[in-house]
Amino acid sequence: MSYRASFALQEAIYAALTDSAPLATLVGDRIYDAAPHAEAPDASAGVFVTIGDERVANWSAQGLSGAIHDFEVTVHGSDEGFAAAKVAAEAVSAALLGPLPTLSQGRVATADFRGARARRERTGGRAIELRFRFRIET
Repeated sequence: MSYRASFALQEAIYAALTDSAPLATLVGDRIYDAAPHAEAPDASAGVFVTIGDERVANWSAQGLSGAIHDFEVTVHGSDEGFAAAKVAAEAVSAALLGPLPTLSQGRVATADFRGARARRERTGGRAIELRFRFRIET
């Protein structure tokens, strides 16, 4: 088991999201590693995506080395409702479950959707947390 493919996976996820034309029409270039500061000009307008938490566990057997990466991507929306965020969440899912991303380290063996949670944020906005599982051979 190794954590060495973690950054390579994040790079591939970011590339898959930024290369998605359907997602770009919905969020533009608003795909972040961390949410923009509340005072930023575009922090409260429209929909944006953040690459989030990751959990990694061993996935090694019979001489093969690998890890399971449970990864979260969150779609944030304004307080007008969930509709725009849900459409963007569908585009995120399609981008990450299409052709498997090429990694600079290791190889994606499988990519699976694990679940989602749509919630209202305290600030009045909306958020949809999408969970994906990537099995990486290293």
